[in-house]
Amino acid sequence: LSNSWMDGRRAWYKLLHTVRVQSNSEEAYNCVYEAQDGEEHRGVRLSKEIVKVAGKCMEKNMTTIGPYVLPLSEQIPVVTTMAIKFMIKMTGKLLKMCGQEKLAAKLPKKKHYVPDFKRGIDHFCIHAGGRAVIDGIEKNMKLELFHTEPSRMALLNYGNTSSSSIWYEMEYIQEHQKTNPLKKGHRIMQVAFGSGFKCTSGVWLKL
Repeated sequence: LSNSWMDGRRAWYKLLHTVRVQSNSEEAYNCVYEAQDGEEHRGVRLSKEIVKVAGKCMEKNMTTIGPYVLPLSEQIPVVTTMAIKFMIKMTGKLLKMCGQEKLAAKLPKKKHYVPDFKRGIDHFCIHAGGRAVIDGIEKNMKLELFHTEPSRMALLNYGNTSSSSIWYEMEYIQEHQKTNPLKKGHRIMQVAFGSGFKCTSGVWLKL
């Protein structure tokens, strides 16, 4: 890694964007926590709320980094959906203030628009914390099997290496993947989670 422009000629990748989102709730803080068990063995405790906390944290991260990597055709529906949801929320509050709770309850529910990150990203390095984590992100982001192949192979070859798995996946994309070959100009997104609870993403450009 280097921030010197003189190293640009021999660099393989250029870092385009990076976003780190930190949750500040008590629930998020306690979902991954180092502690001792009844026999005083030290280890990491995972709460049952970790999936929900990770999902919220990743949603905030993707919302932040989205405008930097998504085309306008994907950004416009996101902004439109957010505006409609805000208007419905404010209308509901106004009706409740006027004593129209029943009418407020009948207001339509606008579904959250999930942007297609495949239109702005060519490869994905997903935190390989387990098959359930990869499956969940694949489903929510509507990724293809070849997008999650690097994550699954990192999990198969190295096991759960937590957030460091994204670098094994980067190496797999560069050296081994045949289903979605890496080419000059491709963009690679890395997404990793950590205790606290935090979610960090980075986007690289293949030079």
